[in-house]
Amino acid sequence: MSDAVISDYDTEPSAAGGEMGLDGGTASTLDAWIQSMSRPTPTAMGRLPSHSPTCAGCGKENPAGLALEVDATEYGVRAVHRFDHRQEGAPGITHGGLVAAAFDDLFGFLLYRVGELAVTRSLTVEYLRPVLLGVRYEFTARVRDQAGRRLHVDAAASDEGGRQVASAHATFVIVDVEHFEQGIPAKRS
Repeated sequence: MSDAVISDYDTEPSAAGGEMGLDGGTASTLDAWIQSMSRPTPTAMGRLPSHSPTCAGCGKENPAGLALEVDATEYGVRAVHRFDHRQEGAPGITHGGLVAAAFDDLFGFLLYRVGELAVTRSLTVEYLRPVLLGVRYEFTARVRDQAGRRLHVDAAASDEGGRQVASAHATFVIVDVEHFEQGIPAKRS
């Protein structure tokens, strides 16, 4: 977990106190996440905070997650990642769904760059070559354009030789914080 501070907010939401949620977590953890993600301040270049400690794409506390580390760049975001045996599909090859998850999570980091909350509306991944286990891949993403509430985003993954192995295109829809409050368990009387 990072302890850096970017744009005047902590990189990880705190889990101080609060009511227990259905999954054993606390409602205050979700509240802290919602507060930290509420209209994030656009960031300059450098390491970006994970979406949450338990995020399947970037959370360090999720043993089943990818633990992506993402940096803001001049034109978007970038991550360098090596898939391991836990992400295997066919022998020696990364499961395509986990490549898609890496792209989807990477796109989520663009929201720190544009200062909006948004969710994935559609995601298309093109697999150009096998994404091998144990190989270092560079993932890059950028916002292509914005049309009203829709953000159109593009990404690519390249191997160490610079050959593109996959690309992705997605549409994200800007939402209000209330969208995420649906994940807070209802209080029982």
